[in-house]
Amino acid sequence: MAKKEENKIIRRRLRNAYASSIISISLVLLLIGVAALLIVNARSVSDYFKENMQLSVLLKQDTTEDQALEYQKSVDTMPFIKGSHLVTREEGTAELEEMLGKDFLSVFETSPVPLSLEISLKADYVSPDSVAFVRRALGASPLVEEVEYQQTLVETLNENLAKISLVLGVFILLMLFISFVLINNTVRLNVFSRRFTVHTMQLVGATRAFIRRPFMKGAVAQGLISSILALAVLAGVLALLKQSFPQLFSVFDTRSMLIVAGTVVACGVLICVVSTYFVVNKLVSLNKDQLYY
Repeated sequence: MAKKEENKIIRRRLRNAYASSIISISLVLLLIGVAALLIVNARSVSDYFKENMQLSVLLKQDTTEDQALEYQKSVDTMPFIKGSHLVTREEGTAELEEMLGKDFLSVFETSPVPLSLEISLKADYVSPDSVAFVRRALGASPLVEEVEYQQTLVETLNENLAKISLVLGVFILLMLFISFVLINNTVRLNVFSRRFTVHTMQLVGATRAFIRRPFMKGAVAQGLISSILALAVLAGVLALLKQSFPQLFSVFDTRSMLIVAGTVVACGVLICVVSTYFVVNKLVSLNKDQLYY
């Protein structure tokens, strides 16, 4: 009877240890998932911010709306243009009324608000040199009065994106190293807790390959379960963030998410299997006395 109770306690402890190991590995794999998400989508996020910068093309006062539409069509065919929007006099007037008040036009006989185009560029052209070239190309039309853009904003955006990329690169490398160490230690503790089982198998003549086999199968299962849990948590976090930043999440396509999922699963299984392999090999090399230390 006492033996049965002891076996139940041992099994309960093993289950608790296995569950703790799964949770620990899942949390670490969650960090790897975040790192993979940043790596895979770094260029897309950078492009998103660059392509949301806009140039304003102010047309001459006597330009008609038909002429403006024709000019917009020619602009849209330029290779560096991401998109354009024609701001009519009515839309421009409404914006100014919102900023300056409804009575600001009372001093003018005719509306001073010109037609204009709001233009977004492709990400590769959002740099000081490229924007200067774009301004010359857009301003070549006789309909254009002026091309406005915030030069300091372009320079600041490029500088900050470069700094952020460097910081993220260092952070991701550090996170991956910490993740590997934590998972390795968790697996080592889990396998080492069964060191006496390994010794018993040796006593009955089991080979290293035979002893290693169940541990390796368990490592694969452990890696898969931990990966699935980590991906489930990551998906939940992303779903919550998407409610607050829906525009930013438009850059996360299905392909990139599949790459992230594959990376998490591969890292989880690979690190668990490699760690288990080396720990089991070390255990089978220990003598009876060393098992207690």
